[in-house]
Amino acid sequence: MREYEVALNPNKLVKFLRKPAAEFTRHDIIRYIEEANIEQVNFRYVGEDGKLKTLNFVITSRDYLESILSTGERVDGSSLFSFVGAGSSDLYVIPRFKTAFVNPFSGVPTIDMMCSFYTKEGYPLSSAPENILKKAHERFNKTTGLKIKAMGELEYYVISNADENNLYPATDQKGYHGSKPFTKFEKLRVEAMRIIAQCGGKIKYSHSEVGNFTTDEYFYEQNEVEFMPVNAEDSIDQLIIAKWILRNLAYKYGVDISFAPKITVGKAGSGLHIHYMITDEAGNNLMIENDQLSEVAKKSIAGLLTNAQSLTAFGNTIPISYLRLVPHQEAPTNICWGETNRSALVRVPLGWILKTQMIKDANPFEIAEVPYIPGKQTVEFRVPDGSADLYHLLAGMIMAIQQGIEMPDALEIAKKLKIEVNIFKKEHEHLQDKLEKVPQSCYESAEYLENNRAFFEKDGVFPTGTIDNFIKKLKSHNDKNMSAELYGKNDEIKKLVDSFIHYM
Repeated sequence: MREYEVALNPNKLVKFLRKPAAEFTRHDIIRYIEEANIEQVNFRYVGEDGKLKTLNFVITSRDYLESILSTGERVDGSSLFSFVGAGSSDLYVIPRFKTAFVNPFSGVPTIDMMCSFYTKEGYPLSSAPENILKKAHERFNKTTGLKIKAMGELEYYVISNADENNLYPATDQKGYHGSKPFTKFEKLRVEAMRIIAQCGGKIKYSHSEVGNFTTDEYFYEQNEVEFMPVNAEDSIDQLIIAKWILRNLAYKYGVDISFAPKITVGKAGSGLHIHYMITDEAGNNLMIENDQLSEVAKKSIAGLLTNAQSLTAFGNTIPISYLRLVPHQEAPTNICWGETNRSALVRVPLGWILKTQMIKDANPFEIAEVPYIPGKQTVEFRVPDGSADLYHLLAGMIMAIQQGIEMPDALEIAKKLKIEVNIFKKEHEHLQDKLEKVPQSCYESAEYLENNRAFFEKDGVFPTGTIDNFIKKLKSHNDKNMSAELYGKNDEIKKLVDSFIHYM
């Protein structure tokens, strides 16, 4: 690791150990614990419900510390997964040392680590969310020789008392990239950025978002934290930890935070857009070829579009998800893609592929040549929201991307489904009639998953029971005709939103 990378890395373990987190060993963790006077260790993991769990340890001796870091601990799997029977429920949780960070909220010095689940025979639990993602990525790499990097855009609302917006009031639905004092919760967001980075998250930037509005009781302000592309498995770990950090900070500040896809009708919803890039084994970005979107990128888009309707089963898991997926709200409703087109389901954002000297034009006294830094291009999947079951979602996306790369007619599909205009504008609305739609309810999403389940179950990536559970849970919401039944019934919509305000 280059010296300046250590100096600028905010993770305390990286600075102390002078090595990247990916290389952490058990000995490294023990050395840091001893020299930093750490008193407690927390194991963190995600169960079937997609939520972060905690197992706390107080360090009482070197032998005890060696024991939990060498062999992990056992947990009651039947309380974490519906498919694990009470008669044989024990599972192991094994820490992944590369995820270690100093807990920013604990009252005593504490190290936290994400864990993986293992069976009583010592094998990875096939149905564990983090292992399903790992299987999908390994399958992709084995078949194509390529890898996936990914990152998320984490949108959320801060909910406070209405009088918070009395001084320098924010303009309704005009909050994008606002600054204090017109935005009220920049301090919370910036503190979250700092803590997420200290916990290993690779952040690109953060900002206030479009949505803000005031009711008689509450002020709602939308914000976003966007991450950098990292290894697929790591990208989900950092999103899970980031949500945990934001909620803890909200508790500290005496406000509420919600990642719900829709807070109220007519106001901006919160997505959780997932960006990805395809790389070779050396990490070189393959999304661009001769300064244009590459064939492999276009094929991957075709794979996503082909499976987009069933992917909503993992990315849009609650009834209010489908209050967001409506026209004119910068949320996708049709199966299409476009370059820098926010009305599309898949978007190709600007990727700095032009070899210009913009920085020198903006800074005339910049004498030195400005280096061209390639490899930033990503593709954005715009359907998911904060209810997404993130490990399963990215696993499904990777399988769809692989299918696209392998489909003989992928380029033709990509060409057919490319849209260069905003299809919500009146003059272009006729284009919507030529395109398939995203599901309009959890029930419809479950039906698409049921019809496409063989694809996700291929090579044992998604176990049969996992798909069964998603279908059952989605259908249990009984929301098949929800949009029509709730139209104009704002009180009933509010009651529905409130019931899912902290779902994931």
